[in-house]
Amino acid sequence: MPFNWLDLTVIAGYIVLMVIVGYYAQKRGQDTLEDYFTGSKNLPWWLVGISMVATTFAADTPLAVTGIIAAEGVAGNWIWWNFMFSGLFTVFLYAKLWKRADVITDVEFISIRYTGKPARILRGFRSLYLAFPINCIILGWVTVGMAKIITVLFEAQNLIVTVGPFNLAGEWVIILIMYLFIGIYIAFSGLWGVIITDFIQFIIAMGGSILLAWYAVDHIGGLGNLQAELNDMFGTGHHMLSINPLTSPDIAIATALVWVGMMWWASWYPGSEPGGGGYIAQRMFSAKDERNAVGGTLLFNVAHFALRPWPWILVALVALVVYPGLDDPETGYPLLMLKLLPAGLLGLLAVAFLAAFVSTVSTHLNWGASYVVNDFYKPFLKPESRFATKEEAQKHYVRVSKWTTLLMMVSAALVSLMFDTVRGGWEAILSIGAGTGLVYMLRWFWWRINAWSEIAAMSAAAIGYGLSILVGLDDFAQQMIFTTIFSTTVWLAATFMTKPDDEQTLQRFYDRVRPGGPGWKRFNTEGKQSESLIPGIINVAISGTSIVLLLFGMGEIFFGPMWLGITCSAIGTGGLWFVVNKI
Repeated sequence: MPFNWLDLTVIAGYIVLMVIVGYYAQKRGQDTLEDYFTGSKNLPWWLVGISMVATTFAADTPLAVTGIIAAEGVAGNWIWWNFMFSGLFTVFLYAKLWKRADVITDVEFISIRYTGKPARILRGFRSLYLAFPINCIILGWVTVGMAKIITVLFEAQNLIVTVGPFNLAGEWVIILIMYLFIGIYIAFSGLWGVIITDFIQFIIAMGGSILLAWYAVDHIGGLGNLQAELNDMFGTGHHMLSINPLTSPDIAIATALVWVGMMWWASWYPGSEPGGGGYIAQRMFSAKDERNAVGGTLLFNVAHFALRPWPWILVALVALVVYPGLDDPETGYPLLMLKLLPAGLLGLLAVAFLAAFVSTVSTHLNWGASYVVNDFYKPFLKPESRFATKEEAQKHYVRVSKWTTLLMMVSAALVSLMFDTVRGGWEAILSIGAGTGLVYMLRWFWWRINAWSEIAAMSAAAIGYGLSILVGLDDFAQQMIFTTIFSTTVWLAATFMTKPDDEQTLQRFYDRVRPGGPGWKRFNTEGKQSESLIPGIINVAISGTSIVLLLFGMGEIFFGPMWLGITCSAIGTGGLWFVVNKI
């Protein structure tokens, strides 16, 4: 075993810290579902933003980046960088609307936007669909990443544990124990436990990533030597360091265009939903007011896309040089941890990955349970009307939420055993949801969208993805284009072939949320000027350009003319500063 007593002491210290945090978190008020799932809706922007960032840094993320760079170079990261555009639209157009909606989950939004039997069917189906198959698939690839790290660091591939009639590999025994610990921890602590865990995890994981990048670059002899080694491997003029996906010979033009021009608005993806949603929406609900919701979401997007990638990228590039030809390139990241870090620091980085895993799993268990209880159990199985008092009902729902969290834990652990690769899970989710994103964006700004629009979009996306495989489209970009065109055609047809929601429901929604733009003009009965969407769109353009300049600038500081890198980074920082001062 590569760890010595100092490393194990660091890991044990983190576990003790989490137990203490969980104990104090569960002592906070948990009298209602709002307390349990949204932290009483009183969080400041910086805590909201850091929690979002921490959740999206799972154990799988650096490994996936390592695998992407081995296959397609730095530009391959546009498979997830493209979601900065949907994220920035969420910041400047949707965050304040989500806060005004004043719901507990994004699925509950269906009950205030639509009405009638289709709305009830949609809410019930979507709550279970997101809570179990989708949530468990996400946790599946997150767990695969953690299993690879455990296999490398603990040499667990040589350990087989027999449990009854089953023989389990050692890394999965460790994973299942961790799931049990996290499930019990979050069941008792609720969202406050998630938020505090996220804050601690962000500090540890970000620090650990930077630390490993420093050791990796030093090991290769500096950035100059790293660039020379890459030149030897790929030839002078290679594209491994370019962030432009349109010029990389390893990325098909069709794929690059889908990433940059279509995927961010067409596909549903956890943490980057077009129009906001999922656990990002949950964090926005937990903010104390609209300004804190907007500020927290902006902090998330800047940190997620501009600040965090380069430490992972540097380690991935070094791993490419130090471990060429690995059967599984994603394991290069933990192999460097094992090779380079001294006693104590290895334990610290192991804690960083453990913290990242705990943070992401805890969020998804809490988020999934919120759908099951708030959007299925409460409205369909045991509504408040069956209880003598509202207080009795809320206490019952909180108890059910705790047991549901444990149920989610068991389901996610079982599904995780079926996964092999991280990127495969990413692309499966993107393909299954292709074409639904536009509905989730337009439903806020166009009154004609109804529950049938969403039902048709979700169904058509799944069918379209299946058809794309049947007709022989095995390329990801081709599947995305086919599925998006198919599902968009179907949901638009369904929208115009079905009746709109009743006028009273639409008027109540407009009065409650006050969406801008011309799409609700007929419901502006007081004749007040609607809020213009133009300033928000301009802020999206400025912020998106600034983040890309920061990404490019940091790359040039490391590998290109430093003056160009500093200039681009300064302009990007200035653009973001300009936008922040306008919030």
